[in-house]
Amino acid sequence: MEDRFIIEENVNNNTGISLFAVFDGHGGEFAADFARDILIKNIFLKIQEIKLVLNQEGLKQQFESSPYMNRKFSQKTCENKENKINNNDVASQRRASFKKSISNADDSTLTKDTPLESDIYTQKINSLIRPLGSNNLFNINNNDLSKQKAPPPKYEAHCYLENGKVNFGKLISDEVLAADYKLVEAAKKTTNIAGTTALIAILDGSKLIVANVGDSRGVMCDSKGNAIPLSFDHKPQQVRERKRINEAGGFIAFRGVWRVAGILATSRAMGDYPLKENNLVIADPDILTFELNDHKPAFFILASDGLWDTFSNEEAVLFVKKHLHEPDYGAKSLTLQSYHRGSVDNITVLVIVFRNGVYKIGESNMKSSDSIPKQKPTPAPLTTVKKSPSFKKYN
Repeated sequence: MEDRFIIEENVNNNTGISLFAVFDGHGGEFAADFARDILIKNIFLKIQEIKLVLNQEGLKQQFESSPYMNRKFSQKTCENKENKINNNDVASQRRASFKKSISNADDSTLTKDTPLESDIYTQKINSLIRPLGSNNLFNINNNDLSKQKAPPPKYEAHCYLENGKVNFGKLISDEVLAADYKLVEAAKKTTNIAGTTALIAILDGSKLIVANVGDSRGVMCDSKGNAIPLSFDHKPQQVRERKRINEAGGFIAFRGVWRVAGILATSRAMGDYPLKENNLVIADPDILTFELNDHKPAFFILASDGLWDTFSNEEAVLFVKKHLHEPDYGAKSLTLQSYHRGSVDNITVLVIVFRNGVYKIGESNMKSSDSIPKQKPTPAPLTTVKKSPSFKKYN
């Protein structure tokens, strides 16, 4: 079982922000565990830092808006003008520093470490792709694996604030890329070829922010019963992805499904380090933001592609609508139905239900059917979590 998931109702127990995530690992559990343990922890820490900045700014605004301070400042208009100029200088310096950090990342040159003693990965990957008629489709050697790209730039918490609001899309993107860099560097040391998708949803008040890397997927049922996509799969055969792969010097090939270099069935992922060397596979997430008061959702589903191999968005929404009365709001039934339809992949399903602006959660996941004895049609045991009915209002 290489799927992992996160249910966090209140990040750090004091931010009022909820986070849900699904990670669909492949090639082993290493990458999915890394995303669950390292990426999510870093996002939580950054959210905590941002909340501290917001609290400090709130106290500052209260202080400056007090009647006593207003009278004091009204008597010192010249000093106010000077302070304003200084503040503008500080803001300019911050912007310059922000641009400089990006420029430094763009201008950085690659460095070389001591070459690896053995090219274990090349042997592994070539044994997989030899049927395509090439001895080394990646052209990977010890020198290639020893190259190190510059780490992504790091930004302070205040850089994610825009007019007093948090830019969660930028925050998640930066943290995903930073975690992917660390994951790739760690994987190189042990020639670990594992990778993972990443589907992350954040609830902040009436805002729902969804970040997606790979082919796990989210879908929302609005007040009219329509299936609204929360994410779009990253597949090699898509025009945008195929063009990017070709420009990076790669190709896609059909082996049951379309695959990057005939191997990976998703064009974006965390990990998969040999495919990262020339950016054939990238970890840049797509971000979508939704105003819940506009959609008035009944529920939304986050799931790994084991579900979407056998269900369309509309079918999944219709199925859950008929099973909302169940203890886990249809998550378990949907997982089982996907298995009985013939899904051969790991299946993880989260169902977040809204009732009068309050959300509730149902969860279910199961191993892929290839680990289930063929003579027994009964699926592997499911773990189901039913949460308390009073979580958090968004309206």
